[in-house]
Amino acid sequence: MMEFSRLMLLCLAGLALLQLASAEGKLKIGVKKRVDNCSVRTKKGDLVHMHYTGTLEDGTEFDSSIPRGDPLTFTLGMGQVIKGWDQGLLNMCEGEKRKLIIPPELGYGERGAGEKIPPNSVLIFEVELVKIERKTEL
Repeated sequence: MMEFSRLMLLCLAGLALLQLASAEGKLKIGVKKRVDNCSVRTKKGDLVHMHYTGTLEDGTEFDSSIPRGDPLTFTLGMGQVIKGWDQGLLNMCEGEKRKLIIPPELGYGERGAGEKIPPNSVLIFEVELVKIERKTEL
């Protein structure tokens, strides 16, 4: 009975977060797994390797790197991904996991993305930072 109560509480908290994200138009970041002894955190310009699963508010999965076994690699903060990722992945440690709830304005907005992501969709991503590659300065 206690487990059921906890599950219901988590579900209600998740729904409240979704409503806040869509109502306020703000990015929501939840840390799912912290990393002890983190000496390097992501910053703009880092090459990052991310595993992710993306879903819509109703739970429909639209993409995931996990079945492919190959993390997505991109330069953080350079507009190579949606704004919600460029903002929501800053200050992460290797091995850290986050949940991002991204409002349409920081996702695909009014245009959506193909048939999988309708216009004005709130996007939910479970992400894991696999690796950071930092360019050394001369």
